[in-house]
Amino acid sequence: MPLSRRLLPLGLVFLTVGIATAVVGPFLGLFLSTAVRASPIQVTFFLVTASLSGVAMSWAIGRVSDRRPMRRTILIVAALAGCAGTGLTAVIRDYWVLLALTATATAIAGSLFPQSFAYARQVLQQEDPGRAAMGISTLRTVFSIAWVGGPSLAAFLLETGDFQYVYGTASVLYLIAALLAARWLPEVEAPAAPRDGETVRYRAPWQVYPILAGFILIQTSMVLNVQAMPLFISTELDGSVGDAGMILGICAALEIPLMLGFGKLSTRMPLRRIILFGAICGVAYQAVAASATSVWMLAVAQILNAILIAAASGLGISYFQDLMPRYPGRASTMFSNTFPIGQILSAPLFGVAQEFGFRLAYGLNLGLAALGLLMLLVVRPPAPEDGTARVETDATAADPG
Repeated sequence: MPLSRRLLPLGLVFLTVGIATAVVGPFLGLFLSTAVRASPIQVTFFLVTASLSGVAMSWAIGRVSDRRPMRRTILIVAALAGCAGTGLTAVIRDYWVLLALTATATAIAGSLFPQSFAYARQVLQQEDPGRAAMGISTLRTVFSIAWVGGPSLAAFLLETGDFQYVYGTASVLYLIAALLAARWLPEVEAPAAPRDGETVRYRAPWQVYPILAGFILIQTSMVLNVQAMPLFISTELDGSVGDAGMILGICAALEIPLMLGFGKLSTRMPLRRIILFGAICGVAYQAVAASATSVWMLAVAQILNAILIAAASGLGISYFQDLMPRYPGRASTMFSNTFPIGQILSAPLFGVAQEFGFRLAYGLNLGLAALGLLMLLVVRPPAPEDGTARVETDATAADPG
């Protein structure tokens, strides 16, 4: 099948899944507080459980997905799980039943994001390896575009009806994604399948783990930035909620063309160099934000923030896939999980900022971003001639996954 005929339906899967998550994600807290009438403690517990179960489920699926030719099947099952989870959430209002759905069906659906990137990686490596990073970055841009319109669509649905409309729409979108995958995406072989009856025991290069820690630190600073911005603007800069929306919109508008540009640049420049440039801009942004005295300073600084997001989010998955070339599912999941982990780590930092002032949030972000940059600078990925991943074969060795 021609490359374009594979990537077009995959791009549509990205778009439908992106809109589905963008419709329900920003309003989950509101849904729990108003429709479910959950207490603040219950809401906190729900959100933490959602993040932890998503990380655990995606990691488990990622470990299995690289062993057998089942990537397409995983995409279909995950999309159907999302359809079932959001469909039931549209009509159920019992807190504990919803929590069980979140820890199972919704967590399985969360694997769609990394597994779609893993599928794309395998297709691109087969057809055009030199442009794999550009293709991944372009698909990541599709997901970002979905988030531009998704929250507005959710707001319209809430004004028109209620949360039944919101979750019902998400359920239909997940179903469309499942049908697209079932009809137009062929199965791809397992990249790490054993050869000649051998059992494969995999060890990721040690550099993956400190690099992962660096991305988690940077991701935490990015999450806390978004969480603290409306309150920072209103309490420290004498701005309004509208100003916060305007600034976040500026960043979103800038990061989309930057992702495409960095994707194009990745065909001529090493990924690490682009990511390091983005991380440096991230440190500069947090420094400007921590010292900002007016809304316009924060608005102008969004170019630095957008460069960070475009470099880290747009190319980070390809970077990890290059580190673990025979394990695209595990590599994609490892990177994707930096976001929910960042959400978990940012929660207590947000609480500290609530107590001591929201400018402190950006001081904390500056420290996180600088430490993350330092880890990315100090730890160099393994040279290609040494193997970007080490695979040991042993006829009697067991595969720990």
